[in-house]
Amino acid sequence: MSIWAPPRLLGLAAISLLRNENLAMSALEFLPIELFPPLFMEAFYGSHSKTLKTMVHAWPFVRLPLGGLMELPHLITLQAVLDGFDVLLAQKERPRRCKLRVLDLRNTGQNFWSMWSGDIEHMSSSSLKAPVPEDRSRTEKPLAPLEVFVEMSLKEWAMDEFLTYLMRWAEQRKDSIHLCCKKLKIFGMPVENIMKVLSVVQLDCIQDIEVNQNWHLSSLATFTPLLGQMSNVQRLILSVSEEQEQHVVVQFTSQFLKLHHLRDLCLESPFFLSGHLDQMLRCLVSPLDNLAITYCLLTESDLTHLSQCPSISQLKGLDLSGVTLVDFSPELLQVLLEQVADTLQELDLNQCEIMDSHIEAILAALNHCSQLRSLSLCGNSLSMVAMEKLLHHTSGLPSLSHEFYPAPLENSSQAVLSEERLAQLRAELLEILRDLGHPRTIWLNTIFFVSYGYNDYSHLEIIEYNPA
Repeated sequence: MSIWAPPRLLGLAAISLLRNENLAMSALEFLPIELFPPLFMEAFYGSHSKTLKTMVHAWPFVRLPLGGLMELPHLITLQAVLDGFDVLLAQKERPRRCKLRVLDLRNTGQNFWSMWSGDIEHMSSSSLKAPVPEDRSRTEKPLAPLEVFVEMSLKEWAMDEFLTYLMRWAEQRKDSIHLCCKKLKIFGMPVENIMKVLSVVQLDCIQDIEVNQNWHLSSLATFTPLLGQMSNVQRLILSVSEEQEQHVVVQFTSQFLKLHHLRDLCLESPFFLSGHLDQMLRCLVSPLDNLAITYCLLTESDLTHLSQCPSISQLKGLDLSGVTLVDFSPELLQVLLEQVADTLQELDLNQCEIMDSHIEAILAALNHCSQLRSLSLCGNSLSMVAMEKLLHHTSGLPSLSHEFYPAPLENSSQAVLSEERLAQLRAELLEILRDLGHPRTIWLNTIFFVSYGYNDYSHLEIIEYNPA
């Protein structure tokens, strides 16, 4: 049985004020700070655009987390709030009470609204007190530009009307507004349109960028100069094409010299780096937490340079899925794992055409990966003998909890295991786990494909041993 919660007095006061919108707007100068958030929420949900506009240039907090109120982008509300910003920008002196510096359109700030609406319980009385507006000297230096934070997902040919309106508004006020985007995703938008959008954004605000489309090198060459201006980027995910041009390699890799905060780097299908990986590695200026170079052709020289790169000394995640290793000396992989053994937590070597000889070479190095939590070798061709050795050598790793292995196949022409063979494998592997003597769960990939980019884990057989 639910318990009815009566409305809070602050909420009732806000509703009462909005019954006369002109009175509400005229009262803002004398309104207690505690009434601003509930009044703004009531004006937002009641679509009182005039009140929203007026409240913006009287807002007594530094940040207005508007995105926390919008489940979906709401253009009319955005227009009202930006109109309020325009009033602020047109004034030589800010209103006495206004402290607003940041408009946040991201899906954040719910705690702010919940606190003032009473939805968060057990808040201390001190946390409910808003800061008292400070008196500003008329002779103080001009204030810095106002900031607008937004998350961008650039899809298809054009942006939605919400983002289109915001971009046009910000472009016309570039001297007084900083449009900041910490997280940027690009899916399918032509590079010319992307360049136009990013010309309005403060590029040094971007911390996380994902480009999920197969760019030709000409598009990458156009985009590359902007990458170097994203000096605070921490995470970069990039998909590119199979083309290979030396001048683009130099232009692209040199941008990493400017990325001093880069921690996570994921390059999917970077065929243009084949034989030139050292050029990029030399330009990395900070230790990486995670590195993924997937579904491309690398050379033995590339792997050698990777194992010698200082920036992998603190690596937590390494993903080389789709990089063919069958023709390489197995010792190359061993040396690479030895370099990251102290810190490595996740290792993905799916579809690398790894053979028993590679497993033999890396067993000792794997045994030293004391922090390893996840190991995935799906899509490789291993024998039961190699699987047994692998399970024995990794059984002592204290943190290993996610293990994904290929089902040992009788011959390489098999695509799907028969039920009879699967039952036999399950029994053999369960016996191995039982002999090791401690609880353990492994996942077995029962479909073997070597087609490009295949990374399907929907056919996983769980083998679990729990001693009675």
